[in-house]
Amino acid sequence: MTDPLERIATALERLRPGPATPPDFDAAGAFVWQADPDRLEPVFRVSRVDVDLLVGIDRSRDTLFANTERFARGLPANNALLWGARGMGKSSLVKAIHGKLHTNHTGLKLIEIQREDLPSIGRLLHLLRDADQRFILFCDDLSFSHDDSHYKSLKAVLDGGIEGRPDNVVLYATSNRRHLMPRDMIENERSTAITPGEAVEEKVSLSDRFGLWLGFHPCDQDQYLAMIRGYVDAHGVAIDDATLRAEAIEWQATRGSRSGRVAWQYFTDLAGRRGVNLR
Repeated sequence: MTDPLERIATALERLRPGPATPPDFDAAGAFVWQADPDRLEPVFRVSRVDVDLLVGIDRSRDTLFANTERFARGLPANNALLWGARGMGKSSLVKAIHGKLHTNHTGLKLIEIQREDLPSIGRLLHLLRDADQRFILFCDDLSFSHDDSHYKSLKAVLDGGIEGRPDNVVLYATSNRRHLMPRDMIENERSTAITPGEAVEEKVSLSDRFGLWLGFHPCDQDQYLAMIRGYVDAHGVAIDDATLRAEAIEWQATRGSRSGRVAWQYFTDLAGRRGVNLR
C-alpha cells in the first residue's frame, strides 16, 4: 500500500507548474512577463513614438541612449531609474530608445514586468541568464508603501545575490518618486521609529542601487508647443502656428496641467478632427 505522505507529495507535484521554458526570443523584439503560470508573451507591435519627437528631455535622452547602446554592444551598463513629473516621457523614452537601437541590434529585447509580479523576477532571471540575447527589464510606475515587501525582490536584479546579476540584463524603472516611496511616509516613519531612519533606510537605499538617476521636470509653454509642432510635422497634419498655439493653450488650460502627455492628447484630438490616421 502506498504511503499517504507519498501520495500527497505526488499530487502536489502534479499541481505545481513546471519551470517556464524560454520562448523563441527571435520571434519579437519585446515581451511581457506573466506570472502564475510563468511565461513570456511576445509583443509584435510596441506602442511608442520616435525618440526624436521627445522634446525637452535632451540630457536624459542622451544619457540613457548612450548607456543602452553600450549595453546592446555587449559592454557594461548601469541600471536606470527615471523619476520625476508625471507625463513627461519617462516610459516613452525607454520604449523609444529600444525601438531606435533594435533596428541595428536585433538581439536587444525589451521585457515589461508589472510591479505586482516583482516577486517572480528571480525566476525570470533564471530564464534569461543563459540566453544569447540582451534584455532590458522595464518596470513602469514603480513605488512602494510602508508595508510593501515587493522591493526586496528587486535586489535580485539590482544586486544579483550570490549568483550576481546576469551580464545580459539591465533594469530600467520609472517612478514619480525619487526614492520610490512618498516623502511624507519617509518623514512619518523616521519620526515614529525607535531608531529614526532605520525603518525606511532599506527602502530608500534601494534607489541608490540604480547606477543612473535621470530626473524629469515639468515643461514650460515653449517646450509644450514644440512637442505638438513636432508631432504635427511628423504626421503631416496641416495647421498654421497661430491656430495651433491658440488651441493648444486652451487645451492645457482645460486640463489644468502642461506635459508631454497633455501635448500628445491634444495632438490626438487634432489628428482625429483633421482625419489623419496615426498608425
